Amino acid sequence: MHPNRKRNEERCMTTILRAPRFGVQTCLASCLAGMLWLATGGTPMAAEPEAKPNGEPEISDIPAVKWMPKPFPVPNADAKTEAEMKPYTEDLGAADVKFDMVPIKGGKFKMGSPDSEPGRKPDEGPQVEVVIEPFWMGKCEVTWEEYESWSFDLDKQRRKAKNLEPTEWDKLADAIARPTKPYTDMTFDMGKTGRPAICVTQYSAQMYCKWLTAKTGRYYRLPTEAEWEYACRAGTTTAYSFGDDPEKLGEYAWFGENSNDKYQKVGQKKPNPWGLHDMHGNVCELVLDQYLPDAYAQLLPKQPVKNPYFYATKEYPRTVRGGSWQDDPESLRSAARRGSSKDWKMQDPQIPQSIWYFTDATFAGFRVVRPLRIPTEEEAKLYEPDPKIRLDYKEAQGGKQ
Repeated sequence: MHPNRKRNEERCMTTILRAPRFGVQTCLASCLAGMLWLATGGTPMAAEPEAKPNGEPEISDIPAVKWMPKPFPVPNADAKTEAEMKPYTEDLGAADVKFDMVPIKGGKFKMGSPDSEPGRKPDEGPQVEVVIEPFWMGKCEVTWEEYESWSFDLDKQRRKAKNLEPTEWDKLADAIARPTKPYTDMTFDMGKTGRPAICVTQYSAQMYCKWLTAKTGRYYRLPTEAEWEYACRAGTTTAYSFGDDPEKLGEYAWFGENSNDKYQKVGQKKPNPWGLHDMHGNVCELVLDQYLPDAYAQLLPKQPVKNPYFYATKEYPRTVRGGSWQDDPESLRSAARRGSSKDWKMQDPQIPQSIWYFTDATFAGFRVVRPLRIPTEEEAKLYEPDPKIRLDYKEAQGGKQ
């Protein structure tokens, strides 16, 4: 056994023991049926939005493109064409939190890894030619400061402390659903300031993106798997965005050999050629797609495929990319893939288990993208949280959030 793999198994056990264990465990019962492959033009069965007492659906369950406010003024954030796209800094206002967005030009690349790449797994092939539209991507992974402005309602609390009246953006953002309180500190004593938000489900990350859209007037979402790999590779065809030599990995990534058994502050390592930090390591990153081992084989007959995306129709597994602070170098390659698991909620004491938290995924986080082309309402339904998930969860809890 590779020494790093043995060490990783020990880390997993340490993570499990960091929090109390609970004897009764159940899994979320609600899963949607049938897989949608957007590249073939299929359409999903859209769930009906949950209704308010007056019969109107809640804003959290309506595609953001239907109610997006005008963009909050931020230097360099506006662009109508790819040529006009520039880096910009998003400002969350009273939260005193800012983060950087990097423009990613559209283009074509080969998704997956060649048969000759060391560490390659079968789910990374066959390689497929893919075309991607332009978008902005978070320079770093979403931090606790950004995430908790929404999840803990800190944005609203800070406005109240400063005696500030809510803006039109604030009023919309305040209406977005928020998670129930976590049963324990989800950092598991690994630190918080400047570090990536972890232990969040894909649903929670999607709802955060919806809050961010309301807060800024700019359309944010999670990346698709294809967008993520395109941005990670940054025009390269090597195993990593810096080349094929894993000996250089320590300059670009936090992983099993240098992380001190925990995640680290974002943005400390060298960026990839397009200016993105921590695409390799620190925390692996949630994307939108259902994880399918044969995804690329399904895409192969249609190549070049424009903006491929496998719509998620069941809770597990969903795709995560990039590798983490506890992984071996081969898991940090640009093409490396893995799927989520119900074991990521093993310690969750709630019945049913929460839709908001992956209590055992101390290695998983996310980053946001903003497409240059705002999606249509039908497209947005596929990128945003499914309203049926929260409806089923509330019903299982006796009508509570």
